[in-house]
Amino acid sequence: MAGNKRIGRRGLLAATAALAAAAVLAPVAAVAAPVTPAAAAATVANPAADPAQAQRSAVVRALESVAQPLRTTEPGGRTADLRALGAMIGDARVVGLGEATHGSHEFFAMKQRLFRYLVEEKGFTTFALETSWSSGLQVEEYVQGGPGDARQVVKDALGGSPWDREEFADLIAWMRSYNRSHPRNPVHFLGDDIGAPRLGDRIFERVASYLREARPDALPQLDGLYAGLRPLDDTMAYLKRPVAERRENAAKARQALDLVTASGAGGDAHAWAVQHARNIADTFDFAALDLADPASVSAAEQLRDRAMADNTAWWERRTGGKVLLSAHNGHTGYLATDTFLYPEPQGSHLRDIYGRDYVAVGFTFDSGSFLTNDGILTDAWKAVTVPPATPEMNEHTLDRVRYRDYYVDLRTAPRAARDWLNVSRPTYEAGSVYLTDPRPQLAIARAYDVLIHLNRVTQARMF
Repeated sequence: MAGNKRIGRRGLLAATAALAAAAVLAPVAAVAAPVTPAAAAATVANPAADPAQAQRSAVVRALESVAQPLRTTEPGGRTADLRALGAMIGDARVVGLGEATHGSHEFFAMKQRLFRYLVEEKGFTTFALETSWSSGLQVEEYVQGGPGDARQVVKDALGGSPWDREEFADLIAWMRSYNRSHPRNPVHFLGDDIGAPRLGDRIFERVASYLREARPDALPQLDGLYAGLRPLDDTMAYLKRPVAERRENAAKARQALDLVTASGAGGDAHAWAVQHARNIADTFDFAALDLADPASVSAAEQLRDRAMADNTAWWERRTGGKVLLSAHNGHTGYLATDTFLYPEPQGSHLRDIYGRDYVAVGFTFDSGSFLTNDGILTDAWKAVTVPPATPEMNEHTLDRVRYRDYYVDLRTAPRAARDWLNVSRPTYEAGSVYLTDPRPQLAIARAYDVLIHLNRVTQARMF
């Protein structure tokens, strides 16, 4: 989610209330500790004496038989190397494209490259991002020709978040330019997340404006329900209020949704007003979590992933356009590294909704740098560099494939590869916060339909 402050979630299960308040922000994961070069060399020096190494060699051969080399992650230029990926996506209505970190240039650049290909070759019309619904509306206004420039829009709508980067300014600038030359078939920007950590007031006003025209007699009741709720500019401060008060406010937001839902007989304006009111209600439901109760935190995260999936599906059905959904691997896939907080990720919900019309694409990388946050700070993003993956990690074997960067359809990979990838192993993964313990583990073949593996990543570009 976007906003002025982003911090991690896993600390919610620890003792400190400050880290617990991080529930509203992006998933984090540990990164495996490095081993010495001597130890790594000893592991592979005599593969004949190491059954695990022999198995890895068989897995590498199996992957090499189906892997498709990736020319580049940078947008623009030739796209012939993406045709096989297009075939893997097929006729899917929604494609979830993950990221192993929230701060790597190559992941962000590849999202624009693939989106442009899908727009031009497969009729996709929407780029959806793991940012708040209200922030997405701000970006959408710019993409459709509204005032401002791309950098300023990113600062205003996504400031302080992992998406407050040059790569996303480049993306929305391209979308705006594309719309100028394709006015009959424009592309759109969607924020599919709930409104924390900053909901603002504009979304409340959109709901009120609808009732002012459609049911002016109901407007006083709506104003009464939203009084004290609008604006929500600082969720971190809001979470310090008593749980009982926050739950009472959540009930008011839900009553407002019911009022708006019952206020019209249908039509486009009514549908949008209901959707805005639903996002407000979901946000206050999420923010009613009990920070001292891990089960409550987990329930809030489950609500969030369900809301993201519902928002994406609502948009796809309302607009009739195909969607590329950008989020952390732990949200776009079917399995997260933290199964307590995320027992059923957004990708799992979307698979329930769409079946084969949803395709989950995950990212892995072997080494490199990315941006992370210290956890409770505002914009304290810093670069972290990790060494090549160690032999017990997923990426160590994946990086032995002869292509520097490549992708593979996990659904049709040879059995030797699928069996190996079905086992949970340590994996490089980081959200907004970088942690070194415990290590995240993931069974890659159970998490994604398609995997893109990169040899090395670099930090995303800050303004």
